[in-house]
Amino acid sequence: MSMEINSYPSVLHMLQDAVETAPDQLAIVCGQDTLTYRDYLNCITQVSQELRHWGVTPGDRVMTLLGNSADAAVATFAVQASGAQLVPLNPAYTQAELVPVFADAEPKVILHDAKLKEHIGPVAPKNVRCVSIGPGARRLIVAQSSTPAALNLPQPDTLSTLQYTGGTTGTPKGVNLTHGAISVNVAQREALLPTQDGEQVMCITPLFHVYAVSMGLYLAANCRGTLHIVQKFDAGTVLQDIQRHLISFLSASPTIFLGLMRHEGFGAANLRSLRVCSSGSAALPEQVLRRWEAVTGCPVCEGYGQTEAGPVLTYNPLNGLRKPGTVGHTVPMTEVQIVDPETGTRLMPAGDEGEIRARGPQVMAGYRNRQKETSEVLRDGWLYTGDIGRLDSDGYLTICDRKKDMVVTAGFNVYPREIEEVLFAHPLIADAAVIGVPDDYRGEALIALVVRTDPSLTADAVMEHLSPRLTKYKWPRDVRFFEALPKTPVAKTDKAALRRMWQDQSIHAPTEKDRINTANMQSGRSA
Repeated sequence: MSMEINSYPSVLHMLQDAVETAPDQLAIVCGQDTLTYRDYLNCITQVSQELRHWGVTPGDRVMTLLGNSADAAVATFAVQASGAQLVPLNPAYTQAELVPVFADAEPKVILHDAKLKEHIGPVAPKNVRCVSIGPGARRLIVAQSSTPAALNLPQPDTLSTLQYTGGTTGTPKGVNLTHGAISVNVAQREALLPTQDGEQVMCITPLFHVYAVSMGLYLAANCRGTLHIVQKFDAGTVLQDIQRHLISFLSASPTIFLGLMRHEGFGAANLRSLRVCSSGSAALPEQVLRRWEAVTGCPVCEGYGQTEAGPVLTYNPLNGLRKPGTVGHTVPMTEVQIVDPETGTRLMPAGDEGEIRARGPQVMAGYRNRQKETSEVLRDGWLYTGDIGRLDSDGYLTICDRKKDMVVTAGFNVYPREIEEVLFAHPLIADAAVIGVPDDYRGEALIALVVRTDPSLTADAVMEHLSPRLTKYKWPRDVRFFEALPKTPVAKTDKAALRRMWQDQSIHAPTEKDRINTANMQSGRSA
C-alpha cells in the first residue's frame, strides 16, 4: 500500500504524548503491580538517569534478561530513553547460548531477573555491571518523585533495539532497528488494525520477543490503553482475567488460542468484552481461527512479519475484507513481492509460490557485526525473508512455509504447513507438525507428529482424513502421536527439536495399533 501515514519520531515521543493526554489512566497492570501513565514515565526517567549514572552513553547497549513483569515494561522504555540500544534476551537462555551473544552485543549493563544471578555471573563479560531485578532485589517500578523528569527523546535514525533472532541454526543474529523504523511500524499496523482510545490490552507472549513488544507494549501506549501483562500462561486464569478486566484487545499466539479453547471453562466463559484478537509469532491454522470466532464471536486478525521487518509487513484488516487462511495485505508504505527462490529476481504471477521479499521504512538497518549475512538478505533495497508464500489477485498473502523447511520428497517440493492445515481440520487433533527426515528411496520422507484429544484416533484414521485432501506425494510416511509437541519460548512448534529427536531416535516407532496399514494404501504411497 502506498498511502501515507503519520507516525511519531520514536515510541518515546508516543509515550510522552500518552502521559500528557492521559496521565491518570492506568498504563500497566501485572499481578499486584499497577502504574498510571504519570507513574510509568516517572519510573522510566529515573531508571534512564540511573543507567547514565552507571556510565551508559548514547550508542552503548543495555541488555535485559527479564520475564514478563512491570519491571520489564519500564526497562524497555528506560533503556531507550537513556540513549542506549536495548538488547532484550530470553531469560531461559543457557550459559552456552549467552556467551556468544554477550561477545557480539558487548553490553555496558545487564538487567536480569534476580533468580538468574548465579547463572549469569560466571559468563558475563568483565567490567559489565549486572543488576538483579525483581521482588527481593531491585525494583524498577518504585518512583521517588511525584513530578517526572524530562524524557530524553531520540532522533529517528538512531539505533533503538538490537533484537536477536532465534538462533535455531547457529548463533543468533542481532537485528539493528532504528527508532524511526519501530515507530513507523506502529502507525503502519494501526492503519489496518486500529485500536480504540483506552483499550484494555492483554499481552501473554514474552516481552523479550518482538511480537509482544510491538503488539502489546507499544500498541497499548499508542492508544493510551492499559497493558495487562500475563507473567505465566495458565488458561483458566487468563479466561478469568479477560472477564474480570474486560479485556478488549487480546494479543496471542496459535498455541495460546489452542490452550484457551482446550480448557474446560472455555465454552462457559463470558468473553464478550473482546473486540479484536491478534495472532502472531507463528502461523495460525485456519481451522483454529474459525473455531475461536464461532465460539467467541470475536474476529482474529492474523498478520505477518519478522524481526528484520520491524516486525509487521501485512495484516488482515479489521475494517475491510478479511481472508481467513491468509495473513492479509501489506501495511502502508510497504511493498511485498513473490520471486523465484533460486535467483530471487524473477517475479512470480498471482497464485504461484515463491520467496517473499519486502521493502518499506520499517525494515532493519542490518545485522550487527555480520556484513556478509546482511548483504545476503538486503539486496537492491529488498529484504529477502526466507519465507515461501503466494499472493492472490487481491494482493492478500498466504504463507506456505519457511524456505529452509521445504521438504523435497521423490523430486516434489512440499511445504509442511499445507499438510498441517489439513491435520488441524480433524476434530480429534489438538496440535500437529510435519517434518522431513532422510529417506533412502524418496530422499526425504514426511513424518506427521500429532497430539490427539482421543486415544482411539489411529494413524490409519489420520491418513483416511489426509488422503482425499492431499495429492499422494504429500502423504506422510508415518504418523506419530505425542502428548505435547515441544515449543520455543515464544510458543512456536520447535521443529529443530523434533528433527533432533528423530536423529536421536527419541521419537519412538509407532505401536501396532498406530502403525499405518501400508498394505491397504500401497498403491497411493509409491510416489
